[in-house]
Amino acid sequence: MTYQDTLNWMFSQLPMYQQQGKSAYKTDLSNTLNLSKYLNFPEKNFRSVHVAGTNGKGSTSHMLASVLQEAGYKVGLYTSPHLKGFRERIKINGEEISKQFVIDFIKRNKTFFESHQLSFFEMTVGMAFEYFSQQQVDIAIIEVGLGGRLDSTNIITPEVSVITNIGLDHTQFLGGTLEAIAFEKGGIIKPHVPVVIGETQEETKSVFVDLAKKNHSKIIFADDELDIIHYESDLKGSYQSKNIKTTLSTIIELKSRGFEITNEHIKQGLLHVVKNTKLLGRWQVLRTIPKVICDTGHNREGLTQVMNQLINEPYEALHVVFGVVNDKDLNSIIDLLPQKATYYFCKPNIPRGLEAKKLRVFFSKYSLIGESYNSVNEAYKVALKNANAKDVIFVGGSSFVVAEII
Repeated sequence: MTYQDTLNWMFSQLPMYQQQGKSAYKTDLSNTLNLSKYLNFPEKNFRSVHVAGTNGKGSTSHMLASVLQEAGYKVGLYTSPHLKGFRERIKINGEEISKQFVIDFIKRNKTFFESHQLSFFEMTVGMAFEYFSQQQVDIAIIEVGLGGRLDSTNIITPEVSVITNIGLDHTQFLGGTLEAIAFEKGGIIKPHVPVVIGETQEETKSVFVDLAKKNHSKIIFADDELDIIHYESDLKGSYQSKNIKTTLSTIIELKSRGFEITNEHIKQGLLHVVKNTKLLGRWQVLRTIPKVICDTGHNREGLTQVMNQLINEPYEALHVVFGVVNDKDLNSIIDLLPQKATYYFCKPNIPRGLEAKKLRVFFSKYSLIGESYNSVNEAYKVALKNANAKDVIFVGGSSFVVAEII
């Protein structure tokens, strides 16, 4: 099979949450455990950090990887979903996994995948773990895909577990309360492994404290660490300040476990996250005249941070290119969106994309006015045509929308 043939098989033959939604979600780890055994337990051949959370886990993962790279370590990075291409999910020191490795891994294990009916996510996790093992990384930053307790990545025993924050997202899988979601994400807490909590929340603190106690694990609340030095980052979203604190608290724990990381490594790592890891879509400025900003924030907590920063941008007029997936709870985000803006409604080019006309009708009920377009690119082009040099165009609502214009 060619690389494209391999991807086509992966995407079409196996269920994948980002395309299909709930039908792709598995309720236990048996498939991943069977795959790990079949591959001879590759995840046991490298050290790791496990990162979960509703928002910020991607940025935090990339910050950690960048700092460790600056410290001279060979760093694996596993994240999801990808924006432009599948190989973004699996990197070492910012370089994507090779097409040939993807082809060979699928070809070699295809019979096993089919006979055990593995999901897209399960076999991709197996691919990442085998790649990191074969390439002999010093440490891998492993981002949870969905939840934590039942996520396919949750077969590792990391140096540190990290939970950035908790919000009401993916409630159909994780539960309808912050406490229930915290319990699911807290499932990555392992016996005697320290856990860093990025954001102290009244509703969830006791859940994490109880889980840490049961596992005899040290628990650190990053926002309580008052003596942490302040650092700047090239990730410019104002919300990144919380992720920086979470990263710094995690680094302190890694240093206590033998990793040699200086303040200069931290400074340079945080200043060069994009360069070192090739991260995309976090308050990314695509052009300056007119200023075009995109961000992948899509749930209430993420959009709150993004919209707070957006309304503080200087502009004469605001243009918003916006699209979502069809299981998005629009009622949970509608009050966050600016009234004084022109909207360009669009449907991301995936099966789960919500029709642009339906989005326009819903928004019009709340006096958020605009037109619907046949594609993300068409909406973006019209926004560019309508905007003057001192306007701002924002593109978001879904990572899939951002992916189409980056």
